[in-house]
Amino acid sequence: MDLDGLRQALGDKAIRGELLSRHTTFGIGGPADLFVVARTLDELRACMRLAWEHQVPYFILGGGANVLVADRGVRGLVIQNACCAVECLAEDDEMWLVKAESGAEMKAVARQAISQGLAGLEWAVDVPGTVGGAVVGNAGAYGGYVSDSLRGAVVFSPADGESWSSTSELGLGYRTSIFKVPPDESGKAAGFSPVILSATFGLRREEASRLQERAAEYRLRRAESQPQGLSAGSVFKRTEQYPAGFLIENAGLKGKRIGGAVVSPKHANFIINLGTATARNVRELIELIQETVQREFKTALELEIELVGDW
Repeated sequence: MDLDGLRQALGDKAIRGELLSRHTTFGIGGPADLFVVARTLDELRACMRLAWEHQVPYFILGGGANVLVADRGVRGLVIQNACCAVECLAEDDEMWLVKAESGAEMKAVARQAISQGLAGLEWAVDVPGTVGGAVVGNAGAYGGYVSDSLRGAVVFSPADGESWSSTSELGLGYRTSIFKVPPDESGKAAGFSPVILSATFGLRREEASRLQERAAEYRLRRAESQPQGLSAGSVFKRTEQYPAGFLIENAGLKGKRIGGAVVSPKHANFIINLGTATARNVRELIELIQETVQREFKTALELEIELVGDW
C-alpha cells in the first residue's frame, strides 16, 4: 500500500488524517489515512484508478448517513462523492427519465422531480443520503422504494471499467442490493469494490400541485415521528413481524444511554449522539439492544446502518 505515492499523485486536494466525524450525520468517526473530495465523475474515476495503481484500498463516502465510522477511522483512501448533476429528459408524452449522479442528495433529486411534475420519488422528499447510497440500500419510505422507479445504474471499477446495469441485474431487495456487503462484526473496510456513478429513474407526468401535497404529507409524518439531532437514521431493519422500534420500545430501552449515545425517547430505532458520543458508545448500545431484544422476544435485530472502518 503506497500511501505516500498516492498522496503525491492526488496532489494538494488529498488530506492526511481528516476526521470523518466532520462528514457523517452521526458526527462520529476517526481519521482517514487519506481523504479527497471528488466533485465530477472524471475526478471520481481518476481517484479510484490512482488508488488501484498504488494498491491503496478506497472507501466511497456519500452524504455520511446510514454509517457508523470507527473511532480509529478508515485505513486507505476515503473519497467523498460530491458528484451531484441531475438531468431530466422526456422519454415520451407520459414518462421522463431522470439521470442523477451518485453523489446527488436523494431528497434534492426528489424535490427537483416534484417541481417539474414528475411522480415516483415523493417518498424521498426528506430522506437523507445520496443517490448512490439509496441504490445500494434500496432506500424507501412510506411504501415507496428506489426499485419502484429505477431503470438502472452506471457502475465503474478500476479493474473492469464502466458498464450499465439494469434494475433487474442489481439484486434489489429490502434494504439490499448486489453492492451491499453482508453484515460483519469487524466492520466494512476500504477495498476495490465497484462504485455506482449514476442512476436513472423513470418517472411519470403528474400535476405538480398534487405531488407537492403528497410530499408535504410525508414531510409532516417524518417530522412527527422521527427525532431531531445527530443520528445515522434507522439503526435496525424491520423484522418479519414487527418494526424494530416497536420491539426496542417494548424491551424498555427508550432513553437508554451509554456515554454520549442514547436511544431516542421519540423513536426507539434511532440512536442519538448527544454531542460527545464515540463510535464505541454507539456500538455498545447497539449490542445491548440486540442482546435485550433477543432475550425478551427471541428475535434477532439486523443492522440497517453499516459499521465502517478500523474496529
